[in-house]
Amino acid sequence: MSELTLLVMRLALLALLWFFVFSLATILRGDLYGTRVVARTAKDRGDAKVKPAKRRLPRPVRTQNESAALVVTAGGLAGTSLRLKPGGTLIGRNPECALVLDDDYASGRHCRVFHDGSGWVVEDLGSTNGTFVGNRPITEPTPISPGGSIRIGRTVIELRR
Repeated sequence: MSELTLLVMRLALLALLWFFVFSLATILRGDLYGTRVVARTAKDRGDAKVKPAKRRLPRPVRTQNESAALVVTAGGLAGTSLRLKPGGTLIGRNPECALVLDDDYASGRHCRVFHDGSGWVVEDLGSTNGTFVGNRPITEPTPISPGGSIRIGRTVIELRR
């Protein structure tokens, strides 16, 4: 082989090695610093083009069903409170969830809490480590009463009125 061929092969091997190192560094950075949280509203992004609404719409009358909230009582987000929506509230590690958990045992879309007309219901969305209502693991949509607890890994969430 000529010297030029050997030089080209060495440079190609060196470029491939550096590509591998940079891809490994990118993966490690993602594992160390976790999921990037993106802004969910234009106000959070600091978007200057957003104009306030010219007229205010009347607020809907709250029923007893809409006054419930989830309160994190144990885990990394202890003290966090989130008002529930009757249509459903997602809980998990994904940034698209309403309550984003920082728990190693939580799945991306772990569970959903929704109102079915008669009361609040917790539904596991096929999570790996399971969802517990009280101390029981759930496999189907399970009703939860005010004061009841939902456990996801090390995080305990309580339903309150």
